Amino acid sequence: MIVSIMQPAYLPWLGYFDRIARSQTHIVLDHVLIDKNSKTKFANRNKIRTREGWIWLTVPLQSSGRSSELFLNRIEIDNSSQWMSKHWRALQLNYSRAPFFTDHAPYLEYMYSQEWRLLSDLLHGVTRYLLEALGIKTTLLYSSDLGVTSQKDQLILDLCRTIGATQYISGPFGRDYLQEEHFAAAGIELLYHDYQHPVYKQVFQGFEPYMSTIDLLLNHGPASLDILMHHGERLCR
Repeated sequence: MIVSIMQPAYLPWLGYFDRIARSQTHIVLDHVLIDKNSKTKFANRNKIRTREGWIWLTVPLQSSGRSSELFLNRIEIDNSSQWMSKHWRALQLNYSRAPFFTDHAPYLEYMYSQEWRLLSDLLHGVTRYLLEALGIKTTLLYSSDLGVTSQKDQLILDLCRTIGATQYISGPFGRDYLQEEHFAAAGIELLYHDYQHPVYKQVFQGFEPYMSTIDLLLNHGPASLDILMHHGERLCR
């Protein structure tokens, strides 16, 4: 069984879905602390295209004084800022002329009309919708349901063992911390996912890479998965 494991993300980018699509089972790593690194923090934010380039859409979190409680499956959203209406308005302003905006507007409007309490519930709902819209049928599991309590690279290995993985697709940074000999001893082939970003037509002139997958979906609709995958295949041993 081919397995991938990633932390959940808000409106994830193309490489996120490419890795899931190349897996038979994907584990959402939702029982760990939220990543606070400004360069890799995507659990509650992502980018969309604008006429001027791009902007962040950020879901505000109730994090003040709660550093020990910021597990991804427990952290609460701060709904006092009316972020939902701001994000929905930003998508309307920047994508209303996209060819497939009207196909997905009903779900997006519904999503942003809800008052989500837990970040994990929002991320689960959005990601499942995008997987269905893209046509990706990979089985999803959640690490919080699997009872694995180890940490760091041992956590990844133990999650793979728990569900009977024979191959594990890691992100490129896995080369820096995964102990390949431990995976080999467990009978698990280790592959690295080096995503090559495609260039595609966007609403505005020029091209901005590393946008949320919503950018591709609203611009290319049913062709999105083909664009996402056939330009991006890079699995290395």
